[in-house]
Amino acid sequence: MRLIGRVLVVLILLGGPALAVQPDEILKDPVLEARARTLSQELRCMVCQNQSIDDSDAPLAKDLRILVRERLTAGDSDQQVIDFLVARYGEFVLLKPRFSLHTLLLWLAPFGVLIIAGAGFLAAWRRSRNAPERAEPKLTKDEEARVAALIKD
Repeated sequence: MRLIGRVLVVLILLGGPALAVQPDEILKDPVLEARARTLSQELRCMVCQNQSIDDSDAPLAKDLRILVRERLTAGDSDQQVIDFLVARYGEFVLLKPRFSLHTLLLWLAPFGVLIIAGAGFLAAWRRSRNAPERAEPKLTKDEEARVAALIKD
């Protein structure tokens, strides 16, 4: 049964796009390689910044991919690898920042913007509902006579 699982992992890895991972980086153990690929997709390339190290061809990304594989081979858990890289490079290395006190604004700002926008729309809607209807200004007798004269001509 374990053999079937390993074969499936290898087939899944071979069936997907190779991305930037070079053949010399791939681990012989398919389970460790799958863990390494998963971790690599969660880590930011410090050069490209909007790509994971799994997608990046930058030399630093390759070094980080190798480092992840070395740590996994040494027996580190996924969390230990992440913690090691965060300790070394800071939380910027994570593509998805952790929810903590100093990232609170980052996580809650979109909700704040939605609440403020909703309050603005509600206020505008109430104002338009409660506003007296704008009446057309009435014409004076002289203006009515002039319009009537223009229409006759």
